[in-house]
Amino acid sequence: MPRTISYENLKGRLVGWNLTKRHTFQSPLCSVLHLACLSWNVHRARGNDGIVDPKRTVDTLLTEVWRSKVQILCLQEADGEKPPYSGILDRGRIEAGTGLVSVHQQSNLRSHDDALGFLGMVVFVHPHVEVQDVRLVDMAGLYPRGAVIVDAGSDGFSFRLVATHLSLSQPLRVMQMRTIAQHLARFDARPTVLCGDLNEWRPWGGLAFSKAILGATFAGSRCATFPVSRPMLALDRFLVSAPGVIHHAEAVDSPAIRMTSDHRPLYAEITLKTEA
Repeated sequence: MPRTISYENLKGRLVGWNLTKRHTFQSPLCSVLHLACLSWNVHRARGNDGIVDPKRTVDTLLTEVWRSKVQILCLQEADGEKPPYSGILDRGRIEAGTGLVSVHQQSNLRSHDDALGFLGMVVFVHPHVEVQDVRLVDMAGLYPRGAVIVDAGSDGFSFRLVATHLSLSQPLRVMQMRTIAQHLARFDARPTVLCGDLNEWRPWGGLAFSKAILGATFAGSRCATFPVSRPMLALDRFLVSAPGVIHHAEAVDSPAIRMTSDHRPLYAEITLKTEA
């Protein structure tokens, strides 16, 4: 069964873990996988007019943001800000409109029975993506922060998705990414996509995404997504583990998107590869 692992448990059990000693990874049937992905901080359905309108958020997602080739959709701030973190958006409409399926079907994979996902983060995947395991990582922060880690397979290729929403504070971002890296070091190494509202404004990525913290080399998109009306900061990102590459990344824009959230959605076309 999937396990929820708290920050305190990780901190107590994994201090001193050598992140360079990764478990061996068995080569899959194919050595390359192409993915089309979307990530969007929906701002708890609060538009730039100050109105909280979940229906408008889902309407914009389905009519302005969605692309038919997308296999993975990651949303941030899709649940309430305070306990019990009740869901804000209509999961049924999202699944029906996109053809994707939430990985949070089981109640133990959500913050609460009424939540859409885990601490506002929700992951949807295409039905042809085989979800092998879902793990939740609770992290330290001034506000509730966490990560949804999905081990999956597609066309014989095993990969990992880490969807997260990091702190505005750089020291906390470093701590949070170190927590994620320590968690990943306990499992098999596999090609990995790291995505979400990473709140890193530095174009070069900052310490939090360095090999010293993550234990592996990650690189990716630097498209400005915030603020939505005139983006200047690349707060939302897709990063992939080497030797994977991001061929195309784009901050999606439209008048409806500018009214719906304070972030622009980020679309990426990714190729994951196994180590030679």
